[in-house]
Amino acid sequence: MMLGYLLARSGVEVIVLEKHADFFRDFRGDTIHPATADVLAELGLLDDFLKLPHDKLHIAQINLNGTFVPIADFSELPTRCKFMTFVPQWDFLNFIAQKGKGFPGFHLLTNHEAVDLIREDGKVVGVSVRTPTDQMEVRADLVVATDGRHSLMREKANLPVQTFGVPIDVLWMRIPMPPNPPENTLGYFSKGQFMVLLNRRDYYQCGLLIPKGTFPAFQEVGIKAFQQKLVDCAPFLQPVASEIDSWDKVSLLTVRIDRLTKWSMPGLLCIGDAAHAMSPAGGVGINLAIQDAVATANLLAEKIKQRTVTDGDLASVQARREPPTITIQNMQVFLHKQIVNARPGNTGRIRFLLTMLRFLPFLRRRIARFIAIGPLPEHVHTHQS
Repeated sequence: MMLGYLLARSGVEVIVLEKHADFFRDFRGDTIHPATADVLAELGLLDDFLKLPHDKLHIAQINLNGTFVPIADFSELPTRCKFMTFVPQWDFLNFIAQKGKGFPGFHLLTNHEAVDLIREDGKVVGVSVRTPTDQMEVRADLVVATDGRHSLMREKANLPVQTFGVPIDVLWMRIPMPPNPPENTLGYFSKGQFMVLLNRRDYYQCGLLIPKGTFPAFQEVGIKAFQQKLVDCAPFLQPVASEIDSWDKVSLLTVRIDRLTKWSMPGLLCIGDAAHAMSPAGGVGINLAIQDAVATANLLAEKIKQRTVTDGDLASVQARREPPTITIQNMQVFLHKQIVNARPGNTGRIRFLLTMLRFLPFLRRRIARFIAIGPLPEHVHTHQS
């Protein structure tokens, strides 16, 4: 959506395909990072964006066995917004789509799913599209795959993928807001169990981290025991945990970290999770994907307009965005290992690391910068046509 907006703003004719009728789904992340807010400011969109209902997080903290521990302080970032903004992702997508419609070259087709690549003479020249009533073709000088971690387009392209072992999965559920909830806290760690809570005002979107492949064992023990695990992690959920009274209300999210070793082929470019699936750790996947979009527009917009994009131009996007991707994925792999090893009776390392953060404010600022800005923040260099 962001790439479509940026290219249309530069005068490129763009079709954005969305297989669903709308964007109203429970995405895993609602974070708009300060680096993304800077991009919105550079586009003149930040003030309007901040009019959307949102929450601000100036200091990220984790509840460690009942004690609140600050882990990232965003208040001194060299950015316009010195806080993380929490907005339901469907609101953000609708916002960018609405702004995109102000450009004559921006076309959003909902209920249109790209199901295959069209190739001619060894080059991708478009996509086959399933519509509610028929099948159609969309021809294009460039196809950009942004269809996520289970990207069908990258599968059809048979691009090589490097996969990294991830020792965790996430159980994802919606929990009603309890009476008198505490201040916003992203993470709860207790008895070797780690939980993430996203405040959606009327309810929490909850992610419980579990060792990979252990969901059947949770189910075998029973839903009552699972409710107790939620309460063990966050005792204030006691009045509402019983609402999770069926496994139908719990979704298993298989966490994966991978990246393409080659992001493009003639006529096709993959970015975002289609190029590099991220874990939920740090909520950085959204920011990284938007940075990919900004870099892609910066590098390719004028060449797309002139119809002079080469294979080398497509490769330049990977050359620009792969280094920060590798850095963040390496950090995520490290964090996963710490969490999965922190079983009951073996939580000393986690407690030590978090205790360090309580007494080292400079380290909290460094972590904030890594999460909120990332290793290589992008800025808008394209111009409105």
